[in-house]
Amino acid sequence: MKNIVILISGGGSNMAAIVRTAQRERWADTLGARVVAVISNRPGAAGLGLARELGVVATETLDHKAFDSREAFDAALAERIDQHAPALVVLAGFMRILTPGFVAHYAGRLVNIHPSLLPAFPGLHTHQRAIDAGCRFAGVTVHQVTAELDHGPILGQAVVPVLPGDTADTLAARTITQEHILYPRAVAELLLKL
Repeated sequence: MKNIVILISGGGSNMAAIVRTAQRERWADTLGARVVAVISNRPGAAGLGLARELGVVATETLDHKAFDSREAFDAALAERIDQHAPALVVLAGFMRILTPGFVAHYAGRLVNIHPSLLPAFPGLHTHQRAIDAGCRFAGVTVHQVTAELDHGPILGQAVVPVLPGDTADTLAARTITQEHILYPRAVAELLLKL
């Protein structure tokens, strides 16, 4: 069985989209894969409760603020993740920049979703940056994680129009619906290759 560990920091809507798709499409039977754990770096993250409601048994918190360095947190996080023998580690709104050592440990098995059409607008505030740049289109990208922020190999993209009068919030609301479609599909396609 290919175990999937999902990392979150907040509400977990992309995590939920993946878990629901895995259940609906019976990934355990069709792909030999299952979501075995959801881990958050923020105590009280709403996504942990949502994961439990969706039947994910292992939900954990590892508070990054309890560690003296990014390296110490990433080492502890990797230890927690490895207890689940993951074939794939999925970042779903996990708002931490990971150390090169962590990324190397999961090379080829670590994926992320980013709310822009990479390579455009890596980093934060992507929707406002797209509007400010006068873009006619924006979107989302699923990519493998490398040591360079938001620059790994692209696994899939979805495009949304930037409409007249759009704000960062309205564009984000339209974009997230595409995230919930694209991310589970990209994860499933990657699982077929593992």
